[in-house]
Amino acid sequence: MGIVAFTVATPVWAESITMASTTSTQQSGLFDHLLPAFKKDSGIDIKVVAVGTGQALDMGRRGDADVLFVHDKPAEEKFVAEGYGVKRFPVMYNDFILVGPKGDPVGTKGADIVAALKKIAAANAPFVSRGDKSGTHSAELRYWKDAGLTDAQGSGYKACGCGMGPALNMGASMNAYVLTDRGTWLNFKNKGDLAVLVEGDKRLFNQYGVMVVNPAKFPHVKQAEAQKFVDWVTGPAGQATIAGYKINGEQLFFPNANKE
Repeated sequence: MGIVAFTVATPVWAESITMASTTSTQQSGLFDHLLPAFKKDSGIDIKVVAVGTGQALDMGRRGDADVLFVHDKPAEEKFVAEGYGVKRFPVMYNDFILVGPKGDPVGTKGADIVAALKKIAAANAPFVSRGDKSGTHSAELRYWKDAGLTDAQGSGYKACGCGMGPALNMGASMNAYVLTDRGTWLNFKNKGDLAVLVEGDKRLFNQYGVMVVNPAKFPHVKQAEAQKFVDWVTGPAGQATIAGYKINGEQLFFPNANKE
């Protein structure tokens, strides 16, 4: 009886990296649009851990991610200065907006976020805060500070310690005011009685950055693959893909690599 030879196929595993990012990039739907395009160009899978920017930076400090995609420029620059990140690159921007009850009972509507927060605090109006050390939460705290109302936001102030989507859900159920990034708002399906009330204030500008975690601190970091993503997302293909993401014809993010 002859010997029968069997050929065992060797499985081909795709390269993959871990990206710690914000809930806004995930919940806005951007990554569902962006990452398949990157995989098509590079063959690299990206596992996204969507948390607040503060938590994403903490993941980087522990070496639990290869690349970070976040939106708190002062905190990002500190991360690099401390040696945890190789270099910070601007990627894109959108803006923050204040949403609240369509009837706007305390009269916040306009283009001045600080004046709006003063009215909310004075009226003890319901306000849902992320309260999670995210980029959005950091921005919100800056606006309260600018209003001279740190720790004096009124009795209606509630911190949920949650992502942007859950915070908006809470705001919709309570008919409360909420500071949100525009991208998540446009992709949010449960708007209830909420509407955009404050927009256009230059202080509401929302910049995103991307960084490779420093392999000098964490040798297991997949630097080459992570850098491929950084180069792609800040290059022509990635920037065009970001610009092409729209909901009902409205562009959610605006690429600005090398223009910050």
